[in-house]
Amino acid sequence: MSFPWPEASATGIGSYPGTDAAEIFKIVLGEIPLPHLPELPDRGPGADMIGRSAAMLVEMPVRLEPSGWRIGDRPGLDLRRAHDFMKYDLDLVEQLAPVGPFKLQVCGPWTLAASIELPNGTRMLRDAGAVRDLIESLAEGVKEHVAEVRRRAPGAEIILQVDEPGLPAVLAGRVPTASGFRTLRSVAAPVAAEGLRTVLEASGAFPVVHCCAGDVPFKVMLDAGAKALSVEISAVPERRDEIIGEAIESGIGFLFGVVPGTDARLPQPAATVAPVRALWRRLGFPPGSLGSQVVVTPSCGMAGASSAYVRRALETCRKAATTLVDTPE
Repeated sequence: MSFPWPEASATGIGSYPGTDAAEIFKIVLGEIPLPHLPELPDRGPGADMIGRSAAMLVEMPVRLEPSGWRIGDRPGLDLRRAHDFMKYDLDLVEQLAPVGPFKLQVCGPWTLAASIELPNGTRMLRDAGAVRDLIESLAEGVKEHVAEVRRRAPGAEIILQVDEPGLPAVLAGRVPTASGFRTLRSVAAPVAAEGLRTVLEASGAFPVVHCCAGDVPFKVMLDAGAKALSVEISAVPERRDEIIGEAIESGIGFLFGVVPGTDARLPQPAATVAPVRALWRRLGFPPGSLGSQVVVTPSCGMAGASSAYVRRALETCRKAATTLVDTPE
């Protein structure tokens, strides 16, 4: 098995507290073996997960309404602000010039479709044609984004993490209508996988799919072509052993969330990854593959954490990752 990250790797999920992107980026570059481009939603609309990725859409401008992000007829102030946030962040990438594996995060097409509204105020997910247009537009935008990061940091090996926290609700038909009185029709798993695959393949980067929901749709994520899955370790119950075991055996990487994403007492590094070792043992895999196949992460984004906690949490992730290599069973 070959992965783009070094042995004993740790990384963040995406979001952090505060508004100082340069400070957070320097912490990320200094604390974890697999650095990534931070997201700081506290900066305001356009720095949030939905707005940040919606701003990547090609020929599909968005604007902010009281109900959330909506497709507009032309670029406006909200879109320019989102582009300015991203330009500032990419300028930091160019200045700090990460070398080696470097992770980017974008919101996935199904979470976007469940969150963005059409001009008439209904969710895009309700209109299959609009969803197809969204997928193609996002795929092109992500392709351009990855190319721009490669231009600014030619020494970086890009890993693309596609965030799909809304995917389980889309598959289960739990996405509410704009009124909130009904829910939208569920999307079939093969359709969801194909849409996600379109975005993953367009990037030309190593594809990771992240889902922080409890009912992670592992099969859809794998069918979409993900080469690594990013999930909280508690989202891998014994009833999912078969599909997880098959994924491990086939060489799929795992970014396992084991450190709390908000301020909490942090256990010793070895204890932090004990659930990961237990999973490997339960499935009968040799512990020697843990250090290369598993990346240690916080349980989810850390936008709700304190600034002081961020550094401690990332340090714990880094130290915990080394125990997967250094500590024998």
